[in-house]
Amino acid sequence: MRVSVVLCTYSPDMYDHFREAAESVLEQSYEDVELVVVVDGDDELYRHVKDEYGSRDDVVLHCNDENVGLLASRNTGAELATGDVVAFIDDDAVASDDWIMLLVEAYETHNAIAVGGKMIPEWVAGKPAFLPEEFYWLVGVTHRGFTDGPGEVRNTFGSNISFRRDVFLELGGFDTDIGGRQGDENLQGGETELCARMRAKYGRGVWYVPEAEVAHKVFDYRTDFFWLLDRAFWQGYSKRGMEFLVPESTGEESAFLGRLLTEYVPGRLREVVLSPDSDQLIQLLMLFIFTATVGIGYLYGANKYNSIQSPDV
Repeated sequence: MRVSVVLCTYSPDMYDHFREAAESVLEQSYEDVELVVVVDGDDELYRHVKDEYGSRDDVVLHCNDENVGLLASRNTGAELATGDVVAFIDDDAVASDDWIMLLVEAYETHNAIAVGGKMIPEWVAGKPAFLPEEFYWLVGVTHRGFTDGPGEVRNTFGSNISFRRDVFLELGGFDTDIGGRQGDENLQGGETELCARMRAKYGRGVWYVPEAEVAHKVFDYRTDFFWLLDRAFWQGYSKRGMEFLVPESTGEESAFLGRLLTEYVPGRLREVVLSPDSDQLIQLLMLFIFTATVGIGYLYGANKYNSIQSPDV
């Protein structure tokens, strides 16, 4: 089984990180791997990438004529790929040595149509003591409570997800209208929407392999409290947007929030009572603050999308 890994990049400032991501793909323990690099509209960056990787038989290079965004770039990469499976990784991530091997094993063992793994944090600026593991998803890392082990889930993070290429292309790839800021709004969830369409068409989700790890670099700005609040707000907004755009995408968030309120908060309360600790107290407070912020974002999205459903006449 041949696996094509699509790696998109757009900023020369990220080149060293891009290179580390690329090398982690090219040095996989699994041999039949192709790296597809899509440079999003920066000719100078493309020349730099071509100088370093253009002579390799296991690398495919492409430069968009203009900056079109991550999801459109990923779709282009999948079209250029020659593998049976197309996997995605970001230029601020580093794959573990056995990442592709473990994904392939899941395809072969479970006859999966999509497979993803776990995102783990690489704290570039140090781990913020106030951030509870239940909200690691704010920084693109698999959170506490995601799932208890291997098995089928709706979707994994976009920097550690793969599809049978024919399935991906038949679905039309990522919806390029989803993802990124549009004016003052920031709708997120390209992989969520795609996987919801996949379940609607095939009746199947993504097979999750927690051992298939990709490290996500968490830079300094992502550990800023106010950046995280903004992220939480727009994540809440996006959850309502997904419900409106793809009703099949709902369910997992509400189940997680239920566990958060009925399991994790009481558990943390017990920990604080039995062994008082300032970090635990702060993280308990942050659970409530981030949950409330997500809720506010959801209500903001509900107001917008409800007005779309029932326009004034």
